[in-house]
Amino acid sequence: MHISSQTDKKATNMDKTQSAGDVGGLTSFTDVVYLSDKKDMPAEIRRLFRHKKVSFCLLPLDRYQEVRTRPELVGTILVDAEGMDISQDQRLGRILEALERDNLGIVLLTQRIKRPVRSFSLVSSESSFSMPSTVESISLDDLWARISINLADRKHENSGIAVKPRASMSPTERLWKSHPADQPQAEGSFVDSLKEQLRLAGLVQRDFLPSKLPNSEEVRWAATFMPAEWVSGDIYDIARIDEQHIGFYVADAVGHSMPAALLTIFIKQALQMRQTTENSYRIFSPAEVMRSLNQRMAGQKLSGYQFVTCCYCLLNLKTGQLTFARAGHPYPILLRKGRPPQQLESRGSLLGIFESAEFVQQTIQLESGDKLLLYSDGAESLIGRLHDEEGFRYTDEFLALKDGSITEIIDRLTDMANHREPNPADVDDLTVIGLQLA
Repeated sequence: MHISSQTDKKATNMDKTQSAGDVGGLTSFTDVVYLSDKKDMPAEIRRLFRHKKVSFCLLPLDRYQEVRTRPELVGTILVDAEGMDISQDQRLGRILEALERDNLGIVLLTQRIKRPVRSFSLVSSESSFSMPSTVESISLDDLWARISINLADRKHENSGIAVKPRASMSPTERLWKSHPADQPQAEGSFVDSLKEQLRLAGLVQRDFLPSKLPNSEEVRWAATFMPAEWVSGDIYDIARIDEQHIGFYVADAVGHSMPAALLTIFIKQALQMRQTTENSYRIFSPAEVMRSLNQRMAGQKLSGYQFVTCCYCLLNLKTGQLTFARAGHPYPILLRKGRPPQQLESRGSLLGIFESAEFVQQTIQLESGDKLLLYSDGAESLIGRLHDEEGFRYTDEFLALKDGSITEIIDRLTDMANHREPNPADVDDLTVIGLQLA
């Protein structure tokens, strides 16, 4: 890996490490902000930053909003999630989505390894320095490659940051370069074309949603799907598996717009509810569905920090039993007449991070008139949020409409979403599906 030489003065300045207290008042560009609940970053990562002569600082995870106040002064974010109970702590998803809205490059560190990696030398060496408790599935060389790519978008060409070769120019880019006088008109046409492509992409994505809900004498369904932009990072499905079972889920890819939307198409195709063998079939349990989808995602070795939250449910129409498993997703909500809303809890890590993650399923017995809601986190402002001191608190608006039919509830939530004026930084895809037993 080639690193251009730097002046002694620049190296000295960049070798300084800011304290966590300095981050809220950033006044100059900082290459790497290290977000962690730990008191210090691993020594080998600190040594990497100093060797590469990049400026860096440590910031407690709960103070990530301080970075968002001056995103232009941040090169990239390194989030240390090692040791976090992601199945119970939904902070990580919220933090990553918030930072993603500011177009900040993020590298997510999750686990630790006990294997050596290549040395810092320009040529690979057998005598590499050991990382006895550092990040799993990524060497220091890999980590630096990801950081340098993120920094390349923030720095000028002579910064000395080593990056992968730029992809070849598209025909449109070559046209603009060869005809600079036509650029304003070409840019206008390109923007119009891009808008139309995104609009059509949104229509294609909707084609992957259920065209008809499996309403019957036993159960009624309702759903709303509201992308933050032309396309969505959310996807859902409600499918009759056989005469007795219905499988349904809501999944939420990190972020929104086209990258997240592409991931939702993969989810739609990779999530398998049953296995057919010749003239027989086997219905997968929710835990099996989550485990299989997670392994498929992890097997893709997705670039960046793509991950997915999901809740999958299996309803037995004959018995009224509901079995469910979740992966870092908001808990389903059970609405039962005469009782306060109840969150249905189960443990499960985010999809696409831990290849060997296990998912715990739970089973409850539904009663006549029961209603169940699954939703993405874009609906939290309408339904309720987790507060540090009070626990989960439902909104007054949601509590006022919980006794209506499932169709009335979904219609009202949709109407509320259409008329709210959210903070632009908090705009997110919104999906809610619900059922009601007869």
